[in-house]
Amino acid sequence: MNIYNFDLNLLRVLDALLRERNVSRAAERLSLSQPAVSNALARLRELLDDPLLVRAGRAMQPTPRALALEAPIRHALQQIEHSLIAGEAFDPARSHQRFRIAVTDYVELICMPALMRRLAEHAPGIQLAIQHLTPTLPVEALDNGEVDLVLGRFLEVPSRFHVRRWASETLQVAVRRDHPLLTAGLDLDAFLRLRHLWVHGGQTRGMVDQWLEAQGLERKVVYTTPNYLQAAHIVASSDLAAVLPTQLARYFATLLPLQTFDLPFDLGTFALDIVSVAQRQNDSALQWLIEQIDAVAPG
Repeated sequence: MNIYNFDLNLLRVLDALLRERNVSRAAERLSLSQPAVSNALARLRELLDDPLLVRAGRAMQPTPRALALEAPIRHALQQIEHSLIAGEAFDPARSHQRFRIAVTDYVELICMPALMRRLAEHAPGIQLAIQHLTPTLPVEALDNGEVDLVLGRFLEVPSRFHVRRWASETLQVAVRRDHPLLTAGLDLDAFLRLRHLWVHGGQTRGMVDQWLEAQGLERKVVYTTPNYLQAAHIVASSDLAAVLPTQLARYFATLLPLQTFDLPFDLGTFALDIVSVAQRQNDSALQWLIEQIDAVAPG
């Protein structure tokens, strides 16, 4: 096949079809009409001599040939996009760029209010789209460009990504004020007598329980939730205790009838990092946003 005779716009259509597995949604993603996308798919099938996507019930499934093309085409399109962006002068005050950021509800609460105040002053046209973050780094979403950057705690980050330390964090215990079991403070025995709420965040074992298990100890977890924000409200209106990131615990102690205690054992600190694709180090818009996020890191 002669690449000079190939309409490269068709690759954008194929990429959208492979993302959406649906002609209507691909058309919406590309801001094209459904007939235009259907015609492009017909041309692709003829040029590549392969059906590419076949009907399976209400969905469309890619053929082996399409699956083999998916990653190289997406990577090539991203390389072109990043190269074009890198050559543009970025003016925050005039930009209307939309950034997609993956964070936990906890990080969203301690970072985004301050960041949005900063953007309102320096870049009022910029938009942020926040996605929920699981404990596992969303490698595929970063590689595919579905997420511009990720902010959170990760134990392992592949070398193809750039990591920037955002903050170091510790843990504290939050309970309601006048908790009947904590009239004399919090030592290890008192900690183990408490009934605990655990914010699991998709993990099977947290830092606290790993430490306790190593000591041959176990706490009584009677309630689990994936949500930090709900945890604080539940603890404030019950006799449950929750181990929360210190910044979050202190914040909620100003809003809710909570008291906080240091853990009765030392787990040290854990890091919160900004992770982005290393190839986008020349993307002036993304790098500017990372600088703004860094500027609002908790002290």
